[in-house]
Amino acid sequence: MPLIPLNIPAGQYRNGTEFQSQGRWRDADLVRWHEGALRPVGGWRQRGSVDIDGVARSMVAWEDNSNNRRIAFGTHNKLYAMGSGDTVSDITPAGFTSGRVDASAFTGYGAKTFGGGFYGLPVEDTNNILKATTWSLENWGEYLLGCTADDGKIYQWQLDNSTPAAVLSNAPVDCSAMMVTEERFVFALGAGGNPRNVSWSDREDNNTWTPAATNEAGDIEIQTNGVILKGLRTRGQALILTDQDAHTATYSGPPFVYGFQRVGTSCGLIAANAAASIDQGVIWMGQRSFFTYSGGAVQPLQCDVADYVFSDMNSDQKSKVHAVVNSRFNEIWWFYPSGSSIECDRYVAYDYAENVWRTGTIDRTAGVDRGVFRQPLWISAEGILYEQEIGFNYSGVSPFAETGPILLGAGDQVMSVKGLIPDEKTLGDVSASFKTRFYPTGEEKTHGPYSMENPTSLRFTGRQVRMRVTGDASSSWRVGIMRLDAVAGGRR
Repeated sequence: MPLIPLNIPAGQYRNGTEFQSQGRWRDADLVRWHEGALRPVGGWRQRGSVDIDGVARSMVAWEDNSNNRRIAFGTHNKLYAMGSGDTVSDITPAGFTSGRVDASAFTGYGAKTFGGGFYGLPVEDTNNILKATTWSLENWGEYLLGCTADDGKIYQWQLDNSTPAAVLSNAPVDCSAMMVTEERFVFALGAGGNPRNVSWSDREDNNTWTPAATNEAGDIEIQTNGVILKGLRTRGQALILTDQDAHTATYSGPPFVYGFQRVGTSCGLIAANAAASIDQGVIWMGQRSFFTYSGGAVQPLQCDVADYVFSDMNSDQKSKVHAVVNSRFNEIWWFYPSGSSIECDRYVAYDYAENVWRTGTIDRTAGVDRGVFRQPLWISAEGILYEQEIGFNYSGVSPFAETGPILLGAGDQVMSVKGLIPDEKTLGDVSASFKTRFYPTGEEKTHGPYSMENPTSLRFTGRQVRMRVTGDASSSWRVGIMRLDAVAGGRR
């Protein structure tokens, strides 16, 4: 009897129909493919429940000059700071203008009079969506800088927990975002209410913003049809992302200081915090696809789950999408609100070292990579701060991966499967179930789950089968190449 190796490539494929994902993993949750094996992601441990007003949308971690670890996070109406002792301080600036917890727009049901338009079609795109409030947060040396588009001012906090952040002297107002460049300039993005303006301070002096022969302050209006959303440092440049295109800012020294160049079109950012900078460059989620910039020109990033992700997303709340780097495993995670939710409850993750995608379900609204703190720190909508990638606690959820259809025989041949030869690190840490069909859209029958033995006895017949592997939520299991013991069973 022939052994059919289930040599399934790493990562999910979930574009198009179910049958198009034949021979690939199609669905998954809380797993990753790393070093040639399917394994669970690390669990999480509650670090603390932070008493905050609103939902944390942005986070940054840094060390001050006395080697004290700091973390800051912002909500729609507050700015908070926390040290390694987990004491949270409200450092909201005086006079800060609150924004919105949720995006809002009057474009859905009830936006027109009864009988207006066609039933079942979306309402015309005539109203602006007011975005959920997010922060730009950066450290300026040991100090903290922050800005929201709803308030428009750039604030600086000088580490005193009893003294709130204050307006950065002489900085532009009505800004949409800010960033700190590698050369130690502060960029005010969308400065003065002009969504295409980039203004910058003098080098090493964030209180000097008026250009003069004795400083390097300046400004420029970039040529774009879009609105600036984000600025990131990358490989000796600053990358400026709008909702339509991408531009670089390269330091050239006086008299022009910075040179700007458009490096990508039709690659707009979906949300202000949906981009991440890594050693290889910048990767971000666009309106319907993903993009990368590593010098030269922006490149589209092939995504094997894009169809599923963008069809699953609540587009009205897309301003909440945010990216978090998990450098230990060469990953970027994007958290987004699913179609049935107004809050971030799902993720799509990309392993940029192995070019592998996966999806899953988790409630996180902001986070920072490990480095300053020993583990990645992510926060939920309820204000619970978690240490990630630690232990095997998944809040009652079991990690799993499920394949698309696997053809058992050649052509229309029906096969009878008698057994499974498992390939796992510790026998018994995973269970397997199988779903068989004779036709791609025919009736599906489920068999199992089966606890793994060597070999595992099975009894089912079909032309195609889907396998679901479910891991023990208390161990660091591994799954390699399993094999089915099958024999031809005729035609049907």
